[in-house]
Amino acid sequence: MTTGHAASRVLITGADGFLGRGLVAALAEQKGIAQVVAVDVREVPPVRRLAGVLYVAQDVRDAALVDTVARHGIDTVVHLASIVTPGKGSHRAFEHSVDVGGTRNVIAACLSHGVAHLVISSSGAAYGYHADNPPWLTEEHPLRGNEVFAYAHHKRLVEEVLAETRTTHPALRQTVLRIGTILGERVDNQITALFEKPRILAIAGSDSPFVFVWDEDVTGAIVHALSGRGEPGCYNLAGDGALTLFEIARRLNKTPRVLPAGLLRAALRVGSALGLTRYGPEQLDFLRYRPVLLNTALKERFGYTPRKTSAEAFDAFVAAREAQGRPVRAPA
Repeated sequence: MTTGHAASRVLITGADGFLGRGLVAALAEQKGIAQVVAVDVREVPPVRRLAGVLYVAQDVRDAALVDTVARHGIDTVVHLASIVTPGKGSHRAFEHSVDVGGTRNVIAACLSHGVAHLVISSSGAAYGYHADNPPWLTEEHPLRGNEVFAYAHHKRLVEEVLAETRTTHPALRQTVLRIGTILGERVDNQITALFEKPRILAIAGSDSPFVFVWDEDVTGAIVHALSGRGEPGCYNLAGDGALTLFEIARRLNKTPRVLPAGLLRAALRVGSALGLTRYGPEQLDFLRYRPVLLNTALKERFGYTPRKTSAEAFDAFVAAREAQGRPVRAPA
């Protein structure tokens, strides 16, 4: 059932990032999409440019973004630009300016030219990593992204800005996707690095459950939002079910290395102080208090069901790594 107008002229921020490339490719083939404007801070090299897509090199913080929206008659904006893994030399003020300041700039551009729909990639991290997180988080639970984790804190702040905008400017429809841990054939990040270790690090007394979502399901959910069939709102985006670290270890034929929380905290504190690791003792909570996302509203209210469950997404990731000659599974 259609609940809104389908997108026609779409602008994507962060269009040359991991999610952005997949979405641009999907929209380039969509009937009914008259124009795709791919905005990224980097110039997209010709070899990666797709026919029919307009590429614009522009910082998401640039005040001239409003002119880009106006010039191309944009009716829908998909905001993907954010800093997930900071590069060397990055600092918190810069990351805040991109994540939070950039989002404010995107909203201002939307409001200045009557954009009808804003689709934004948030994260399950916005709920935060807390000992009292419920076993399954729904969209009604509070957003408590820990200040100690820049990404989680910034996603929480972004959602606060979005909530304020929904009150002051209700004509701008919002679809906010709180995305779980993304896996795909080309994913390499802090999480997948955990699975590459000879032994899977686990914390005594914590199952550390993960909810996964396949990258093509993230693209599929965004395309669904742009089709006008999904009811605007805030939605957890993850596959059905979850996998604990111990279940992950079994799937990888690896033995968990279970360590006491106190020992790990002390080791991380010393390692961070000596410059041996970029992770401090706060990383302990990142691993043991995972936000576990329930996707009921996504399926029942938004009308999108991910094709892969959390377990299927993980197995597909493992199979892709084996096909690439970079296995994460140990020999049986």
